[in-house]
Order: sequence, then structure tokens, then C-alpha cells
Amino acid sequence: MTLGMLVIMGMATLLVYCLRKSKRVVLSQRQPARRGLLPPGPATLPIIGNMHQMFWNKPAVFRWIHRLLKEMNTDILCLRLGATHVIVVTCPEIACEVLRKKDEVFASRPTTFPSGTFSFGYKGSVLSPQGEQWKKMRRVLTLESLTSSMEQKLHHLRKEEYDHLVRYFSNLPSSSTNGPGYEEEAHVAALFTALNHVYSFCVSDYIPALVGLDLDGHEEVSMDVMRTISRLHDPIIQERIHERSSTLEKCGEDKGARDFLDVLVHLKDADGQPLLSLQEIRAQTAEMVLAAVDNPSNAVEWALAEMMNRPEIMQKVTDELDAVVGKDRLVQESDIPRLNYLKSCIREAFRIHPYHALNLPHVAMVDTTIAGYTIPKDSHILLSRLGLGRNPKIWSEPLEFRPERHLNTVNVLLTEPGLLFISFSSGRRGCPGVSLGTSITMMLFARMLQAFTWTKLVGVKNISLQEGNANLALLEPLVLQAQPRLAAYLYI
Repeated sequence: MTLGMLVIMGMATLLVYCLRKSKRVVLSQRQPARRGLLPPGPATLPIIGNMHQMFWNKPAVFRWIHRLLKEMNTDILCLRLGATHVIVVTCPEIACEVLRKKDEVFASRPTTFPSGTFSFGYKGSVLSPQGEQWKKMRRVLTLESLTSSMEQKLHHLRKEEYDHLVRYFSNLPSSSTNGPGYEEEAHVAALFTALNHVYSFCVSDYIPALVGLDLDGHEEVSMDVMRTISRLHDPIIQERIHERSSTLEKCGEDKGARDFLDVLVHLKDADGQPLLSLQEIRAQTAEMVLAAVDNPSNAVEWALAEMMNRPEIMQKVTDELDAVVGKDRLVQESDIPRLNYLKSCIREAFRIHPYHALNLPHVAMVDTTIAGYTIPKDSHILLSRLGLGRNPKIWSEPLEFRPERHLNTVNVLLTEPGLLFISFSSGRRGCPGVSLGTSITMMLFARMLQAFTWTKLVGVKNISLQEGNANLALLEPLVLQAQPRLAAYLYI
């Protein structure tokens, strides 16, 4: 943020205040006594609150927040950004109060320029504020798209992709043409850019009157990302809609769904008409892809990086795979329940190395309390994945990668009901695809470790575990050598 841009922001904010375009700003300054005791937090300036501190710490705002939590020795922190109180939680008990005891109070999402752009005007389920549209799309996911029966029905498609993954890695050394194409790389880059910008402390998130000035550059980035995603998604969606119409014209009946996109396209209302509009299909498709792209890849990459520096852990995993599955067939989804050490490694990666430090924000729909503190209506509640998973009050030696700490149950699960860490979002706004996400994550990891022996590049002594600045992904992508460890016919 340049000095000139900061001056513009300050002048614009003052103008907004003087013209009373944002009445909440005035109210927040005049009525502190009525709201009671807020959670502890740093001193604020009139009007902008802690916005100036947020600026100076971009893009790593989350690191500044966690420094404040540590310096103030608190498990709950209150910042004021413009008129909005932002509450950050790092304690499992308080997190459970938010997502278990008072879940209905915190069941909404903020409205921001990036989230509105990525959801095609809040037509999907993940980013939409609480309301009828969110309820409609949530029902579509929980009752139609992500049901256990649909997951089972589409098992053959996942198996094809698991097999393709093994062939892909085995063919890499002998071919320079098997890598991702330009469009695939553009797609993945757009998805991760969207994830990094959807709730990233943009100025206009907290002072909506500044939308259009694009002081952070987030608006332009958001629109560029959605142009790329729409360019790649829309032809596929339009083709499916056309196929459905053609089938109905020729056969007079619906052939049924072949995959999750087909489910969205084929849904009907009470009158037999398409249940979802084109915009709703576009939004839900984009949100499903966004929700699935970061968790599996980040957890697997971090687990593998940690294990390359801890060969004894790698040996335990391969020993378990060989004992449970053997070396004469490839691991399948049905094997996962018996691979507890493998699951513990991914659980540990979720605990220490979330992709985002903070969970998606929840919005308080009424004045309420958390841990005895007053939480004003419209406050943003952020559960800290980083703070929960690395909380020294909960975890001994929290920065050490130790899968054994999770081997205390007969069946190790990737979810954590006590919110000692967050792998998948829970509560009313929780992830409806936990089962599917677990299967995909574990099969990606299991296939990679069963089918290949992984070694560091020549001259590399240790894998760097340095984190990125704007998120918690590895700063440098993990680069390893893969050597097949099973019979040759399994790679065909």
C-alpha cells in the first residue's frame, strides 16, 4: 500500500463519515456502553479502528493477528475494521460455543466484493449469506449432490482418476508431454488466486462505500479470476444443459446423472421445470471446485514434505500399506478404514499445516455473547485453524510432526469433533462433502505412497518447511523423485 493510496483511503473514509453514508460507523462510536465488554484487542483509532494496522501488515494479516493474540495472552481477540468488529478465536472451548451451542446465531457470511464475484452474486451455498437462497442451495447439496448414495454411484469415476494418477506419475520420467496443458495450469492458478482473495481483508469489505476505488487491487484480480473460471467452466455447463434438452426432446425422459454437474443440471421443481438457473449452476460448480482444491493437495504435500525429513515415519506408512493392502494390487477406498497410521499422518498435516490460517468468517446475526464477552450484531467471527492446531495448551510440542498423537482410537478420522483443530468446516455452515473429501484426500496420499518410493533430489539434504507469506502453503513447491515400487503391470 503506497502512501498516496493510504491518503486516498483516509480521505474517502472521512468523506463517507461526514456524509453519513455508513450509519453503522456513527453508531459504533456513540454506543459502546450499551454493547458491554468486548473481547480484548489493540487500541483503535476513530472511524477506521485498526484498519491502518491491517494495511501495514498486508498480505500477511493473519500473522499480525496471531502476534497480537500471543502478546495479549488471550484466546479471543477483537479488532475493529471500520464499523465491523472482527473476533478471532484460538481456543477449542470457545470455538465449540460458536459452532455448537450458538451455531444458529453465527450461520451467516459477510458480503464482500470478492465473495459476491466468486459466487455469481451469492447464487451458491458456501459464500451466500444466511437466507432463502442459501437454504435452497444447501438442500441441493445435502439431499441431492453429496449424498452417500451419489458418492457410491460415482465411485467408478473416482477410481478411474486414482488409476490415472498412478499412470501419470509413472510416465513422467519418460515423457515431456504428459504434464498439464496451458488451460489446466490457468484453471488451477485461477482457483488458488480466488481462494487467496475471497476473504483477504480487503478495504471495501469493511467500508462498502469504497467499492469501485479498488484500493487493494482485489476487485480487478477477482474479476480476472472469474473471467478465467467462466471461460473454462461455461462450455462444459452449456454442453450438459444442451444434452439434457436434446435427450428430453428425443426420448421424452431424463437419463439421470453421470456426475455432480449432471445432478445440478437434471434437478426439477414441482412443475417439472429445471430447479436451478444457469447462474445457480455456475455458482455451485465454481464453489464445489474451490472447496475441493486446496485441502487435499495442501495436506498431502505437507505430509510428504515432513515425512521426507523423517524417514522413520515414511517407513511406518509403507509397512502399513504393505501389510494391509499388499504389493500385488493397488490400494482402494475400501482399504482406508484399516490404514490408521496413514490417516494419522494426514490428520497431523491438517493440524499443523492448514492452507488458510483462518476459517471462513461467520457473521453474528444478532447481539450475543461468547465466553462472557459481548459480540455485537454483524461481527465477523474467525476461528483460527493456525491457533487451534498449534495451541500449546492443547498440543505438546505443537510444531513437531508426530502422527502417533492421533492413534488413540480404533478408527482414526480426519474430522475433529472437539475442534482441537479444523480439517473440514463444521456446524450449519459446515462442509457437506466431508466423506467425499476424506476419500479423495486419503486415496491421493495412499496411492502416491504405495505405488512409489520418493527420494530427495541429488544434493538436497533436507526439505525446506518454510511457509508462504500470504498463506500457509509451502513457500517452495515440493520437488521429489518417484521410483515405482510395485509390479510393472499395476502401472498400465
